[in-house]
Amino acid sequence: MNFDSARGRLLLYAPNVHTGGGFVLLKSLLQAWPAERRLVAWLDERARAQLPLPEGAQVHWVRAAPASRLGAEFALARAGQPGDRVLCFHGLPPLLRNRASVQVFQQNRNYLGQVPLSAFAWRTRQRLRFEQAVSRWRRHLVDAYWVQTESMARALQDWWGEGQAAPVRVLPFVPTFAPALPEPARGALQPWDFVYVADGEAHKNHRRLVEAWVLLAQQGFKPSLALTLSARDGALNAWLDQQVATHGLAIRNLGQMDHQAVLTLYGQARALVFPSLGESFGLPLIEAKVMGLPILAAELDFVRDVCEPAQTFDPHSAVSIARALRRFLQQAEAPRTPATASEFLARLMDGAA
Repeated sequence: MNFDSARGRLLLYAPNVHTGGGFVLLKSLLQAWPAERRLVAWLDERARAQLPLPEGAQVHWVRAAPASRLGAEFALARAGQPGDRVLCFHGLPPLLRNRASVQVFQQNRNYLGQVPLSAFAWRTRQRLRFEQAVSRWRRHLVDAYWVQTESMARALQDWWGEGQAAPVRVLPFVPTFAPALPEPARGALQPWDFVYVADGEAHKNHRRLVEAWVLLAQQGFKPSLALTLSARDGALNAWLDQQVATHGLAIRNLGQMDHQAVLTLYGQARALVFPSLGESFGLPLIEAKVMGLPILAAELDFVRDVCEPAQTFDPHSAVSIARALRRFLQQAEAPRTPATASEFLARLMDGAA
């Protein structure tokens, strides 16, 4: 990569990037930062202990508080110079005009207003509505959007509107991690039938997934499932505990994990199940594919952008998810054989239900 100083500096702006797939990608970006180029960055204070900073980095730590975030916006506006590039890695345009070229790494479909907010908690809905407003209000300050998939580029173009082309570029990148486990090792380390690596935001669709597990339990199947919900997902965790207790489900929440622990978890499962309703990239799909883990996922464009699932399903239907799980477990549900018209009339006359 050419970071010729004659082309100006690259300023990295990533407040509020401290968890999830975005955080994993941010770490990989910092690990790849060229030694000859001094890092100038605004990073989330909550991630300070986990970020690999290159030597000589000039980092402005941003707290999760309005005053700190606003101060960072002003500092970024003052720092940018003609010839520089600002990479907004948190997916939002800057609030203030910048003399540098502004590049937004767009990795959150929620900012585009294309994921229903009704299932989110009230406080989260208000935050997302504010972020959606900022995305639209300040998008004229953006010189280019960078996305990871073709379907995300189409979503951004739809959001941008007809009549003019959105300044969007597609260039996926992934962190470097271990290749697939050898089959003998995988066979010896499989305490889980399925794993779903995701936080508890509404579009991750945990409730529909658990409803599928309830259906399977009613049919006499109780496959195991590992989840990675965090302590912030309190209401969902409480509901999950209730479902597990009521129906005797083999589901366990292992809590939020660091990336290395997640990679280890993949090696301990037979398959990844991924019922998310919308992703800009879907990093777990990439990781599972690289590690040779079979994938069961929604039949949606963002999934087909990055992998070929072993089974697919309608993510809005617990029945569809349950059937896909049974197909993968070689326990496919036999379709009902229709009766003849004579048999129907006979049953009707018998008064059978």
